[in-house]
Amino acid sequence: MRLEPDSTAVIVVDMQNGFCHPDGALYAPGSEAVLEPIADLVDRAREAGAWLLFTRDIHPPEQFDDAHYYDEFEQWGEHVLEGSWEAEIVDELPVEAADNVVEKHTYDAFHNTELEGWLNARGIDDLVICGTLANVCVLHTGGSAGLRDFRPIMVEDCIGAIEDDHHEYALEHAAWLFGEVEPSAAIEFA
Repeated sequence: MRLEPDSTAVIVVDMQNGFCHPDGALYAPGSEAVLEPIADLVDRAREAGAWLLFTRDIHPPEQFDDAHYYDEFEQWGEHVLEGSWEAEIVDELPVEAADNVVEKHTYDAFHNTELEGWLNARGIDDLVICGTLANVCVLHTGGSAGLRDFRPIMVEDCIGAIEDDHHEYALEHAAWLFGEVEPSAAIEFA
């Protein structure tokens, strides 16, 4: 699969200390396990001149105080609080000045963020999506991308999960409903 760097963005979803580091509140070993392949994908994209974008899941401590139904703290406990070490992107994936960072407050990186406008302003059509968690933020971001007529390409060996079944479900769902699934070795930047 050859992609044009000018119209392609690699989106690295939520590779933060809270999810990828053993001291994180929502640490998943599967998230830590994909750090190396993601770093390789990011390096190849950077070298080719593709766009790079990192998402950060961030929650102000009071975010769900007035929630009627949607309350991630009830589901997962407090995590990646605004300004905390947990909310920072892991050191293994350094963000450079030319990269964009999108802060989000839900599973979907398009919901109430500047992501869609940022992509459209740069003529980006293809999204190479990696990160964590497969069946949560990666799946919701990929599905939302497809609904907005972007081409979501889920990178199967660069997506972390809590359990193997979650990973398998998310990728099967993505391939069936809204996107494509490819191994990182198959992704080339023209």
